[in-house]
Amino acid sequence: MIKYALACEQAHEFESWFPSSDAFETQRKRGFVICPFCDSAKVEKQIMAPSVARTDKAPVAPVPEPQAMAVLSDRERELRTALRALREHVMKNAENVGKDFVEEARKMHFGETEERSIYGEADLAEARALLEEGIDVLPLPIVPDDRN
Repeated sequence: MIKYALACEQAHEFESWFPSSDAFETQRKRGFVICPFCDSAKVEKQIMAPSVARTDKAPVAPVPEPQAMAVLSDRERELRTALRALREHVMKNAENVGKDFVEEARKMHFGETEERSIYGEADLAEARALLEEGIDVLPLPIVPDDRN
């Protein structure tokens, strides 16, 4: 399909779609292309810029959504600093057992392996199950701005 910008002898401008350039010419010669404003059959194509997508432009990055902001008091900044320090201390002085955390915590609790400081991954249900079994676990604190 081709869209043409058209104008009649009265200079009324309009657009119309045609299956091909030949179809436009055939319909125009037979008097089927008519101005919708004055019903004139004397219609000609107008100069028209083709609609071609550019490939040399970089895509426009989407504008990020506004984020909630807060002004922190001195006490809140101190707490964040302490939480960050606690996390760093654990990560420096404990063994990262990753996805084996739940299994390793149970082995230590039941005396199947040596007791040591460990950290790793557990979902909420796994952490609850460990607590219900009497195994002391704590989540490592993540300060919100640490995720950025």
